[in-house]
Amino acid sequence: MAKTPQIALLRGINIRSVRRVSMAALRDLLTDRGYEDVRTHLQSGNIVLTSGKAPARLERELERHIAEGLRLETEVFVRTRDELADVVERNPLGDVADDPSRYVVRFLSAKPNARVTRELAAAEVAPERLVVSGREIYCWQPGGSQRSKLGPLLAEERLGVRATARNWRTVTKLLAMADE
Repeated sequence: MAKTPQIALLRGINIRSVRRVSMAALRDLLTDRGYEDVRTHLQSGNIVLTSGKAPARLERELERHIAEGLRLETEVFVRTRDELADVVERNPLGDVADDPSRYVVRFLSAKPNARVTRELAAAEVAPERLVVSGREIYCWQPGGSQRSKLGPLLAEERLGVRATARNWRTVTKLLAMADE
């Protein structure tokens, strides 16, 4: 695989005061391990870097490097620049999601099975909405996530796959960074 921009999403770091990771230390670690153009966005584990590795291999390597170098076990979800561009292009709720901080994309480790997808599509959650599309679930939560009806539906135990979430503003910013 030719070297291309890839986006790595670390799961569950820098939430409140637990599992703290310095983005500068993360950038230094990955640069020292040979990754190119390493940049981070916000403090929540959003990385854009250049690599010639396949996404699945890059996920495993980054998890290992972070565990060894920063003493932190975390899951990493990788999408290529083109995969992230496809996520943005699909945007199935763009006609209703008018607040990017309440429009969330859940990045999944794999596609959920057909039964789970059907159950999610049939869920009564109005005014909230969700769309399963490949390895992503798009969630519109106009009242915010605190009392969202979607929370229990999107538990990993129910989905049968691992997940991490980013709001629409972060998703589009990461794509812009990959295009710089």
